[in-house]
Amino acid sequence: MDLKEVMAVNLRRLRHDKQMTQEELADQSGLSARYIGAIERADVSASVTVLGQIAEALGIEPGELLKESSRLR
Repeated sequence: MDLKEVMAVNLRRLRHDKQMTQEELADQSGLSARYIGAIERADVSASVTVLGQIAEALGIEPGELLKESSRLR
């Protein structure tokens, strides 16, 4: 699994864990819901800046979005 896919899976899982919609996450991170969806589908690669915005909105460390867990393998 490439890093873009790892981030997609982690973002979706973490967002669901926080019981947030894509729209809520978009509002809190200053991004569009369409862009959040594209990241969750691994259609686009998020920049480091975007990674930080998303992490801050979720209340997590940015590295959490990039960790490949044994569940993903």
